[in-house]
Amino acid sequence: MALVTLGINHRTAPVELRERVAFTPERMSEAFAELRATTGATEAAILSTCNRTELYLAGDDDCAPMVLRWMAGFHGLDAAELEEALYVHRDGDAVRHMMRVAAGLDSMVLGEPQILGQLKDAYSLAREHEASGSFLSRLFEHTFSVAKRVRTQTAIGENPVSVAYAAVSMAHHIFADMSRNKALLIGAGKTIELVARHLADAGVRDFLVANRTLERAQALAESRGGKGILLSEIPEHLSDVDIVISSTASPLPILGKGAVERALKKRKHRPYFMVDIAVPRDIEPEVASLADVYLYTVDDLRQVIEENIRSREGAAREAENMVASGVQDFLNQLRALDAVSTLKQFRQRAEVLRDAETEKALRALRNGADPETVLRSMARGLTNKLLHEPSVQVRKATTEGRAEVTEWLRELHQLDALDADTTPTPEKL
Repeated sequence: MALVTLGINHRTAPVELRERVAFTPERMSEAFAELRATTGATEAAILSTCNRTELYLAGDDDCAPMVLRWMAGFHGLDAAELEEALYVHRDGDAVRHMMRVAAGLDSMVLGEPQILGQLKDAYSLAREHEASGSFLSRLFEHTFSVAKRVRTQTAIGENPVSVAYAAVSMAHHIFADMSRNKALLIGAGKTIELVARHLADAGVRDFLVANRTLERAQALAESRGGKGILLSEIPEHLSDVDIVISSTASPLPILGKGAVERALKKRKHRPYFMVDIAVPRDIEPEVASLADVYLYTVDDLRQVIEENIRSREGAAREAENMVASGVQDFLNQLRALDAVSTLKQFRQRAEVLRDAETEKALRALRNGADPETVLRSMARGLTNKLLHEPSVQVRKATTEGRAEVTEWLRELHQLDALDADTTPTPEKL
């Protein structure tokens, strides 16, 4: 069974394309069903975040072109446009890629911890839809183990700098004293929880949290001394806030240009700082054209992120070594499993031959044949049958110049260890 990974990320595609390729929770069940039914993939998992969309597949080695066509069709894209941004990894390279992703080595923010949780969620979702079998399950579990070692044995996770942290760092360029500013956080997931924590650390004390579910918004807001509201209430509160950071799973924009224009008039054009971390985007791109609005997307956070990369290069090298070791361990496990399967077939074949010769000998004994003659005939017949096919294949390999087959035979049976003087003979046996 082949392992194939296909995807796009922040290095290969701009946010405009990434948001069109994102898999929304509402369509995930449909995606799993179609993916396995039409592409030759027997097992599948889908990771879809603001910075990447990746498919992890076990199945036919040549399934990549079919998956590309399916993925383009599912999202209403031209296959050629998607192919330009798509990367494909197979087998050992696919294993290495997944482990690097889990360890935060392939993230926009080097070492960021959220991706491991997102990968675990992707695995849980695949299991929930019965799309992950024994092969992918073994890979995910091993990957999580490697990522845990990276987190605990290197400094790559110390003082973590996430996209959320980068967003708050950029806010300091607009507001020197953030204790005077009010923040509106749209969404109530893990990223927004992290944003709220970093904003509080930066001095923000006044929070609004808007979410589709009011209870979730209130729970997060109250943990920071703020207030929770519904998404529909955003326009009436927008003019009161200075900072807007959004990260939801909505397939459509939540905050439009018109609402921001009206809010700007009410606040007499005091500036807004906005960061749209979501993919697809929560804030209409046209908002960026408004005066007094500083709107950033995840792709605009690179300067903060590049500083983070430089500070973690040493830890990254250690982590890469751990990943390389983890990849080799996993591939060795697969080879061992393959050997077990082959040895099982080998033993089953030998047992069939044994049973056939035993039954033949028993029939002869029941018919009154001499036991010694029957025993010798059985031993000779079993030996001939066991050695016939290997002998034919060794002779064939030798005539084709594949001398390594003969060497393997000598190694398997330790023939080189038998000295001519100690070669077993029928008398010695």
